[in-house]
Amino acid sequence: MSENNASGDSEPIRVLVVDDQELFRRGLTMLLGVEPGIEVVGEAGDGIEGTDLAASSAPDVILLDVRMPKRSGIEACVAIKEAVPSAKIIMLTVSDEEADLYEAVKSGASGYLLKDSSIDEVAQAVRVVADGQSLISPSMAVKLIDEFKQMSKPEREQVTGLRLTERELEVLRLVAKGMNNREIARALFISENTVKNHVRNILEKLQLHSRMEAVMYAVREKLLDIP
Repeated sequence: MSENNASGDSEPIRVLVVDDQELFRRGLTMLLGVEPGIEVVGEAGDGIEGTDLAASSAPDVILLDVRMPKRSGIEACVAIKEAVPSAKIIMLTVSDEEADLYEAVKSGASGYLLKDSSIDEVAQAVRVVADGQSLISPSMAVKLIDEFKQMSKPEREQVTGLRLTERELEVLRLVAKGMNNREIARALFISENTVKNHVRNILEKLQLHSRMEAVMYAVREKLLDIP
């Protein structure tokens, strides 16, 4: 029952591609369209069209360009999460130096993908976020954590008196390094389901909504021992 959506006999992962560069968008749509277990349900050239299409087609995963006319990727991310809360959003970016990465995390994005990624990497990213995981490369994880550490004021009310167990802190440290559930399970010699349970407990205790939000909170509150 807990198998991810990549298996061939399950429903295909429904994907929407939103990017203002027509050649890139069409190419990505064509290549993803032939990937097993993935179905492209639409494409849009700007943030407003993308939001409307997301609301009408309710895709599982949305590939969303950070830089777009009419409505930026960050603005579209917020609007799409309001319209289709269940949709997982992967931000498309030309550089891992993007200043908007932190804003995208706050806006509900599940991950980031460099535009020069291979089609195999894109397809794997779609499958990973469809399975409820965050997608962030180790290099981006380092940059995001550095950015989180610069923040002096938490924007969310502090949740005091809630302590994570040692095991939960271990899981959170590995999430912060950009590891997925399978890699964390291997590192800690536990099952993937156990990892998922730990992540769920962490989010509940911290009253947060995503793995990356949990890392942000933990760095901000000095719960992690990150140099």
